Order: sequence, then structure tokens, then C-alpha cells
Amino acid sequence: MSMRRLNPSSIVDAAHASPLSCAAEKQRKDTLRMVRAALDERRAVLAFQPVVQARMPKRAAFYEGLIRIIDPTGRVIPAADFMDAVETNEMGRRIDCLALEMGLATLAREPSIRISVNMSARSIGYPEWLATLERGLRHTPYIAERLILEITESSAILVPDMVTLFMQDMQERGICFALDDFGAGYTAFRYLKDFYFDIVKIDGAFIRDIAHEADNQILVQALVSIARHFDMFTVAESVETAEDAQTLVRMGVDCLQGYYFGAPSIQEPWKVSNLKPRQTG
Repeated sequence: MSMRRLNPSSIVDAAHASPLSCAAEKQRKDTLRMVRAALDERRAVLAFQPVVQARMPKRAAFYEGLIRIIDPTGRVIPAADFMDAVETNEMGRRIDCLALEMGLATLAREPSIRISVNMSARSIGYPEWLATLERGLRHTPYIAERLILEITESSAILVPDMVTLFMQDMQERGICFALDDFGAGYTAFRYLKDFYFDIVKIDGAFIRDIAHEADNQILVQALVSIARHFDMFTVAESVETAEDAQTLVRMGVDCLQGYYFGAPSIQEPWKVSNLKPRQTG
């Protein structure tokens, strides 16, 4: 009587195919399908969040345009719900293209504002993203000086030489660059002197409840000092309370961004007459 021999790899595969992992993989595939369909049908909008001047919080220095996907039922889906699934593949590049296109169109319509648009360093080498940028600048050349491109630390360190060359070229044309999530990774200490970012956005992990966190106060003060040394403008992300805002103003942060001053909105916030901090308590 012969026994069927088992393939060791099949045993490993079966062991990893738990109900939880299967459910996670199904969710990932569903997310990819949803995003692909939305991109094909251009079902997307930008949600704008104000970045206010620290000492004049009723005045927005610029607005961050955050991509939102609209699902078939009309729900607005924030990037946090799908970017992890698409960041490293072509859909991530297509999202960057669409966000940039919509940001450039908004700048062309609204000559009194500045807008920042998120991008991955991977998109620098993506021909369609570059073509989208060039088309926008050719169509309305004066918008370059009102465009800010935000690149995360984790993205920038992937291709530092490419990022540096691209930034130098675009800065000569008037575009500004912001280093997003400053302090969350290693860029600040390893590459910051080479990148020449115009703006650094201090990661929200250091900002939340900073009024009561002495360690975070020391860390943020150090990050502000580093930014000043390199002549870079500072923005504190995730500002959610009046106490935190007041603490950051005393520390010399240039601008503040967070729910205390306004949530991302698909309505155009610059059309609201007065920008007021949210009341708490």
C-alpha cells in the first residue's frame, strides 16, 4: 500500500492561509478594484485643509489638497483607506497624476490661493505625472509660484539623487517643496542638508497633546531649530486643541495645520469669509 507524498511547500501555504489572512487579502483586492474603477471613471475630488499662519490663525498661508476617491454609492473615501494598497504600484502613480491635475486646475481658477499636493518620489520617474505637471505649467505659467509639492520622508529616501535633481529644476521655475512627516524617519538627519526643501511639516506624532508632553516639546524644539538652520519654513501637523496651538506658537513654529483650525473639506474653504479656530470644551 503506497502513501501519497506531501509537498512541504503546500503544508507551509496551508498554514499561512488562515481565515484572517484570507479576509485581509480579499479586502486588499476589493480595495484595488474599487480604486481602479474610480480612476478609470475619474470619480475623485480634492479635500482642502487650511494651513494657517501661527501668529495670525485667521489667515491661511496655503491649503493642502488631499485626494479622495468616490465609491459607486457616492461615499467619499479618504486616502488613508486605500493608499497602503496602491502606493507601490501603478495605481499609486495614477492617483498622484489625478491629484496634481486637480490641484493645478484649482490654482488656475483661484489666483489668490496657494495649494500643496501630495506626491510620491516614485512619481518623478513616471512619464504621465511629469507630462501632467508640464501641461499645467504651460497652460497657466504663473501658477508655479503658488504650487507646493509635498513629499514624505519615507518616499524621499528611496531615490534621494532623483529627488534632489528634480527639486532643483522645479524650484528654478518657482515651485516650492514641503517635506511631509518631518521627524518620522531618517531623512531629517541624513539627507536634509542636500534636499533643500522650502517647508518642513513636523509629524503629528510629535504634535498631539504637546502642551502636556515635555518630551515632545524638546523634540519639536529640536526639529524647529534644524529647520531654521537650513532656512526652512515650519508647519506643525495634527494641531487639535487651543493649548497645543498656543504651545507651538511660543516655540516659534511658523504655521499650524489640524482639525482645530479646520477639517479637510471638499467645499472650497477660501470662499468662507472668516477662518475661525474650532471651539473646544
